[in-house]
Amino acid sequence: MRWTVLGCHSPYPAPGGATLGYLLEADQKRILIDCGSGVLAQLAKMMPIHELDAVFLSHLHHDHISDFFVLQYALLVASNQQKRKRPLPVWAPAEPAHWYAKLSYQNLIDKRPIGTESVSIGKLTFSFHRTDHAIPCYAIRISDGKKTILYGADAGPKTDWLAMGRKPDLFVCEATYLHQELPAHPIGHLSAKQAAEAGVALQAKRLLLTHLYPERDPEPLGEEAQAVFPGPCQVSRIGMQIDV
Repeated sequence: MRWTVLGCHSPYPAPGGATLGYLLEADQKRILIDCGSGVLAQLAKMMPIHELDAVFLSHLHHDHISDFFVLQYALLVASNQQKRKRPLPVWAPAEPAHWYAKLSYQNLIDKRPIGTESVSIGKLTFSFHRTDHAIPCYAIRISDGKKTILYGADAGPKTDWLAMGRKPDLFVCEATYLHQELPAHPIGHLSAKQAAEAGVALQAKRLLLTHLYPERDPEPLGEEAQAVFPGPCQVSRIGMQIDV
């Protein structure tokens, strides 16, 4: 499996950057995980947008879905040009309902709610786990039968990581804060230290920090996490590719 960072900033893009989005390539499938602001411009560097096999949206906050509504237009143009003849399968939480309703677009989207049931695409299995966040948000565990990626999405300190299964080969976890900057009352996000602690609890083999404030120097986040996490630990950058 290959994991490519298309966007890693929040709550808005850095100059030339993008908010949350990743391309998963495995079993001859190309699957978009989240679709934030600027993600499609990064995706277009790698492949024709209309050739996506599926999309998973972890939750329906703007920094994870804003480019999805532009993706709808790309699908419309591809359909009109006979470049795409089937709806794009899209999985997303059904709440908030008014945003879930907006994901539909003519007959171009095959919309499906995320729930407790796992999803199979070719040899890949996707399972979903609620995180501690302001609206329904799901971490996504992806397996090809040999290797596993756990995408933590947005997750606060009450997230039950161990319920998602131990020893992912790659754990992609948000690092919104340095630990000393944590707000007095948790709001569904983590520090780099907390991300590393989650990685240790999971016995993850590799940690990738994401959900980065666009005006911050990312180096201190990596240093904070590396002081806790014993394995390979990196801070996301756009265009980074990790083979699992």
